[in-house]
Amino acid sequence: MSGTPERAMIMAAGKGTRMGELTRTTPKPLLPVGGRPLIDHALDRAAEGGAREAVVNLHHLGEQIRAHLGGRTRPRVAFSDESEALLDTGGGVRKARPLLGEAPVYVLNSDAIWTGAAPLPTLAGAWDGARMDALLHFVRREDAIAYTRAGDFFLEDVAGGVGRPVRRGAAASAPYIYASAQIIRPAAFDGFPDGPFSTNLVWDRLLEAGRLFAVVHEGAWVDVGTQEGLAAAEALLARA
Repeated sequence: MSGTPERAMIMAAGKGTRMGELTRTTPKPLLPVGGRPLIDHALDRAAEGGAREAVVNLHHLGEQIRAHLGGRTRPRVAFSDESEALLDTGGGVRKARPLLGEAPVYVLNSDAIWTGAAPLPTLAGAWDGARMDALLHFVRREDAIAYTRAGDFFLEDVAGGVGRPVRRGAAASAPYIYASAQIIRPAAFDGFPDGPFSTNLVWDRLLEAGRLFAVVHEGAWVDVGTQEGLAAAEALLARA
């Protein structure tokens, strides 16, 4: 995997409000799925992708996450503290920028479960630094378990499993969903103001520059954002 990043960022700073009472005293990244906390699944994926270091951002009950990961060595973990204010996805990566370096990094959500092809090695195997500043990991709508929305993207100019994303825009639906993981250059977040902003703004800039690509997951995916998603992820892992 010539494009294998050595660092990953795990997005773990959300409030988890859609989980209701489950996250009143426990941060969502520590909720168990398949007998292990979500954050451990995410860090296992980072290690599987070849990352030796990971940055985890913290907000709601973040000290519990810090304590849980205190002895983790594969990958080694550093923390980006957002306890004073949530910074959204883009702002969170920008704040962690000094910890991420200049080389491309994995960025993945802490609340995703996959089966099938390993997501981060798939990204690393498709990465082409000569033409890419970001490579997104997509899943087909029919492979997104417990997903009820309209989809995010189309794919054009697909070759060798890699294509150029096109936003759904005014279309009633789109066949692909961003499936919680990407490789991206940290410098892509430069030039944005400090404070909260969405990674969607970064993607829009890269789309315009022709530097955004995507690869499609072969397998199933669950966004574990709700109690229904949590149950769906448990069921998916039980069948895997």
